[in-house]
Amino acid sequence: MMQYPSFDGDGAILTMLPERALLWRERGMLIVADVHFGKAAAFRAGGIPVPHGTTSANLEAIDALVQQHAVRHIVFLGDFLHARAGRAAGTLAALAQWRGRNAGLTITLVRGNHDHHAGDPPEALGMELVDEPWRVGPLAFCHHPQTVDGAFAIVGHVHPVYRLSSAGDSLRLPCFVVDGRWAMLPAFGAFTGGYRVDALPGQRIYLAAEDCVLPLPD
Repeated sequence: MMQYPSFDGDGAILTMLPERALLWRERGMLIVADVHFGKAAAFRAGGIPVPHGTTSANLEAIDALVQQHAVRHIVFLGDFLHARAGRAAGTLAALAQWRGRNAGLTITLVRGNHDHHAGDPPEALGMELVDEPWRVGPLAFCHHPQTVDGAFAIVGHVHPVYRLSSAGDSLRLPCFVVDGRWAMLPAFGAFTGGYRVDALPGQRIYLAAEDCVLPLPD
């Protein structure tokens, strides 16, 4: 199996995956942030023509990770559903079918700002719904960037991307940002956009490329 870079969150070894997710292998836990299911449907409901298929693409990506890494528990770091307008019948049906294929998985949603507007997912999805910070062992799972006393925080919300430039060309890649007391995930969703970040003192940036995770040189 290909080796990807890891970091130590107060004793929890977390592996960064190129699919823009974290793996806590010891717990069989997959951690993803900012999927924004139904965002494309919300745009279409507002009269903006955007492509179909983003929900299916996201679910297929999650399925592949579950199978590849023997995942038993998925933690969504907020913004599971994008908006009330995105609760389209097709989106909810796809989620229900996916849950049926993965009935043995434990799923936890740490509510984010979009979840408060969109409403909780349907009860039939069988998800544990919690507010931030949600603590497991040495970790505190959050949607919004923050520090948590006595824990290493795993956060989302920002959708971080890093801009590479060379000889007049540039490329924006999603990235992980690892600080001394927290780590930030890129957005998992296929239709989410990104916010440009740069490393501040004491931080490391890891670029999520197509099939690898690359640490940005100091």
